[in-house]
Amino acid sequence: MLVSAAVCPHPPLLVPAMAGEAAGELDAVRAACAEAVRTVLHGLAAGGGTLIVVGGGPDTRRYGPGAYATLRPYGLDWTSPERPRGAPRGEPLPLSLTIGRWLLEGHETATEVRYQAIASDAPTAECLELGGELAVSYDRVSLLVMGDGSACRSEKAPGYLDKRAAPYDAAVARALERADAAALAALDPGLSREVRAAGRAAWQVLAGAAGEAAFRGAVLAEEAPYGVGYLVASWSAARSEAAGSLRGQG
Repeated sequence: MLVSAAVCPHPPLLVPAMAGEAAGELDAVRAACAEAVRTVLHGLAAGGGTLIVVGGGPDTRRYGPGAYATLRPYGLDWTSPERPRGAPRGEPLPLSLTIGRWLLEGHETATEVRYQAIASDAPTAECLELGGELAVSYDRVSLLVMGDGSACRSEKAPGYLDKRAAPYDAAVARALERADAAALAALDPGLSREVRAAGRAAWQVLAGAAGEAAFRGAVLAEEAPYGVGYLVASWSAARSEAAGSLRGQG
């Protein structure tokens, strides 16, 4: 069952070495991501379970243990885990999962981590179905959900200015704050595509994983410094749900 989730954006500039002198512009978002990840990992360390990093990619697929994260295509010589000399090369993770891997760096944990991509253009039904499957894949599951909001918040944004973008991001923020899985499930793929919201599919995987269970939500950051919506949030199972899980283990 799903016990918690962290929701983070995945711009390469989240990595300070990528941003250079502009790194400070994302300090608040970076700190919020660290807090969300730390909370999820702390919960898993206390109660056990598996962390699944979910993010958009070219297609829907699970990555095996040989996969690695790399920012070399974006100009930074960073790869994790480093490939030992002479070892066979595995598969690179897509950007969303690469940034998820970067966020986990520096956190000492024995938590098992899995990486799952969802096709960025996947229909809602497919996203919800995958989320449901992930939620029951282990006794206790937490998700690290990687996804940017709209990319049309200003004239300098990647998608230029679209007046629908800010209300779209605000609606997603409300859904995350209220842990409203139904509202995430209701996001329109067409509008999401038009405002270039890269996180839509991953957020709907979260909705599918949550189902009708009760969660407490909190938005830790809501910014758009480059005309792109960056949302950071955390979900934790409501006390009644967590208590029920503990009773079931007793």
